[in-house]
Amino acid sequence: MHKLNGSFSTGYALLTGLMLIALAPASSAQESKEPDIVPAGETKTPKTRVLELGAKLLQSNSPLKRFDIYLVGFHPMKDSPEDQMEAHHYCHQVNEDFAQCALFDGNTADANLNGIEYIISEKLFASLPEEEKKYWHPHNGEILSGQLIAPGIPNMAEKSLMKGKMNSYGKTWHVWDTGHEGKLGTTLPLGEPMLGWSFSRDGEAIPGLVEKRDKKLKIDTSEVRKQREDLKQYAKPQSGVDDLKGKFSRPTRDIPGVIDQGNARSLPHTTE
Repeated sequence: MHKLNGSFSTGYALLTGLMLIALAPASSAQESKEPDIVPAGETKTPKTRVLELGAKLLQSNSPLKRFDIYLVGFHPMKDSPEDQMEAHHYCHQVNEDFAQCALFDGNTADANLNGIEYIISEKLFASLPEEEKKYWHPHNGEILSGQLIAPGIPNMAEKSLMKGKMNSYGKTWHVWDTGHEGKLGTTLPLGEPMLGWSFSRDGEAIPGLVEKRDKKLKIDTSEVRKQREDLKQYAKPQSGVDDLKGKFSRPTRDIPGVIDQGNARSLPHTTE
């Protein structure tokens, strides 16, 4: 069995140090993604703006200050996989095994809060009741494909961060459909929450979805993927990899190193 080298906190410590060294280039690398939906309602009045200013000066926003890790990835909905969206995560690493994220449809001041995601280590996932595990999506496909990124930080720091999240799982609920790829969202959060999932095979993403993100944020997912090839050695079979298998009309291909736990028994045994 592979031994997971590194942890969430180890990766984050290196991330913080390198950001201090390379603050200028890191800041200039991040591009903007404006939201596609403007919430329904009237423009703020001067009175409301004054009240906001007073609250900013007199009240604390302590719970939000520690949401200091920024990730961008993609979420298909588990019950309707062709409904796919770009997801901007603002996360706080609570401890070695648990993180919590607020999800937005962009990274500007006007971005809409449209969901939440909790991230746990494989150790905590293994402790869950079997009935609960169906809500948690695997992360290895997102990481090894290069689709999950931490924009604007040095490559070495980003890779360390992703290494620490190998074999982890996320539980994602989108409570507002602010727009899926090719579909306009609603101007208010309507209906039931949607369980978000992850891509575990090439070809599952709607053509153009990843490329559009790359163009806006000025990155190259294919190049990121090459830089992460050595992370495959840390990948273990995960639950949920096959949950969307066969649910797309277009051909899909396996991502090397991304294996469903249900198929692990048929693999030849290897040791390191």
